[in-house]
Amino acid sequence: MLQRFAWFSAALSCAALTLAACADQATAADTGSKLTPGSDARVVELHALYDAEWQRGLRENPENASQLGDKRYNDRWGDRSIQAIQQSHDADVAALQKLKQIDPGGLSQTEALNYTLFEQQLEDNINSYRFRPYLMPVDHIYGLQSTQDITQVLSFDTEKDYADWTARLRAFGTLTDQTIALMQQGVAEQRVPACAILNKIPDQIAKQIVTQPQDSAFYTPFKQFPKTIAAEIQTKLAGDGANAVQQSVVPAFKRFQTFFKNDYLPHCRSQVGVSALPDGAAYYTYLAKHHTTTELTPEQIHQLGLSEVARIRTAMDALRTEVGFKGSFADFSKFLRTDKRFYFSNGDALLTAYGALGKRIDGELPHLFGKLPRLPYGVRAVPMETAPYQTTAYYQPGAADGTRAGYFYANLYKPETRPKWEMEVLTSHEAVPGHHLQIALQQELEGLPEFRTNGLSYTAFVEGWALYSESLGYELGLYKDPYSRYGQLTYEMWRACRLVMDTGMHAKGWTRSQAIDFMLANTPRAQNDIEVEVDRYIAWPGQALAYKIGQLKIRELRSRAEHALGDKFDLRAFHDMVLGSGALPLEVLERNVDAWIAQRKNN
Repeated sequence: MLQRFAWFSAALSCAALTLAACADQATAADTGSKLTPGSDARVVELHALYDAEWQRGLRENPENASQLGDKRYNDRWGDRSIQAIQQSHDADVAALQKLKQIDPGGLSQTEALNYTLFEQQLEDNINSYRFRPYLMPVDHIYGLQSTQDITQVLSFDTEKDYADWTARLRAFGTLTDQTIALMQQGVAEQRVPACAILNKIPDQIAKQIVTQPQDSAFYTPFKQFPKTIAAEIQTKLAGDGANAVQQSVVPAFKRFQTFFKNDYLPHCRSQVGVSALPDGAAYYTYLAKHHTTTELTPEQIHQLGLSEVARIRTAMDALRTEVGFKGSFADFSKFLRTDKRFYFSNGDALLTAYGALGKRIDGELPHLFGKLPRLPYGVRAVPMETAPYQTTAYYQPGAADGTRAGYFYANLYKPETRPKWEMEVLTSHEAVPGHHLQIALQQELEGLPEFRTNGLSYTAFVEGWALYSESLGYELGLYKDPYSRYGQLTYEMWRACRLVMDTGMHAKGWTRSQAIDFMLANTPRAQNDIEVEVDRYIAWPGQALAYKIGQLKIRELRSRAEHALGDKFDLRAFHDMVLGSGALPLEVLERNVDAWIAQRKNN
């Protein structure tokens, strides 16, 4: 899973075009695109529009700017008022109108693609707005109660870094009140999340209401200072931070707690499916198209999921026979969930093993890739404040300017539920050759506008690549142990089940219990993992569909190239081509592959 700490932007807009913060607008010459002298006047105008809109995104969503390593707006949160959201929508409409006034005819292949992707992302923003997702800004994974997670991507090197964080803390009351106003409007319009996820949030809010500010997660940056900051300044900064927590953050959470308990939670919906919302069925159809970049209907996706579950189950049964297990599939699943040989006794040992595994994979990557990213990655533990509600692992992208590495976060909560047989497949997905390799290479692409290199959109490509990468473990020397091979199949089954479970809940009226039972019947994952998974997709309808749809398309395109090129097929060149344009809609990726095949044939 790709982690995003700008919790609100995920609810505000399903596209990644407007990704960030608030200050003086930079000019096109200051940012993004690098144009050669004598460029077509239309190209100059287009790149100026791309850069201006990128900067607008940074002004509007400071948290995303921070995640990208842009410190200009580290002293503020985004404006979450209804008025600001309306203004952002109006600006999207105006930008699209401006774009359409520029004739794309005759542009180079690269510039034509820039135009098309920019147009599609603006249209997607506009289409998303009509479903008013911003009126549900809180779930059990991301929300006001987890805002401190942004400190994981902030750097604290200078006095200004600490002062900026204090300014954000002092503004937390405004952010809270704006969030409450959105949720109140959501109640009025019957746009409220399911009880199954909202019931988890009161405990999360309660943990933020501390007696001593030093006990707050928001105070954590002030517990350690670089030696370059004088001791007396450290004391002042720490005092300012403590005051901001005590005077702004804690009172804001007390207001939020009262509102949530008395005025919001009683209105939660009993049905878990998003189809229960006003225009819910249309919204889910939109989400399926958005996340998969295809025209597949929820019913078509459901049936594809059932087909994939049956195919993978056959392979799992064959492997169960290979290891000599005599019991049923359910018996084997119980064995894998409970036998102590498959588990570390503590989280520290698990984290150390993940780090060593990542380094082992690193050394094998040149066999499959001609180009590797310059940016390194590290391995960290998921913060314990959020670990009980988080997935097994996730990837946090590095800073766009290379000042912060990417990180693979492993969940160490309840290590007795984190089997060794899932480690190789999980590292392949979240780190290399999965998310880190793909996203870091995208960030390092040259000559493209910022929305292409740092937008991180097109879930079907990003998550489809990561799932495809799991299968590359065989070519990287992984999965030599039969249980690790079973782990790879388990994770592929996990994503196939998502197609069935997500469409089941959001399009076919399944209950939470039905979804859990389906996952338990078809995967050996621990019940805790399955419950976390189901709740994640109650909160995030449609995102689950991207993984398998994207993986199947990439695998299909590789098979097409292998068959068409025969001895001329070069896997390293194929991978470099797939990743060489950054994340793309699947239809665009297919055109690229077909063109590459034709070119290789001719050469």
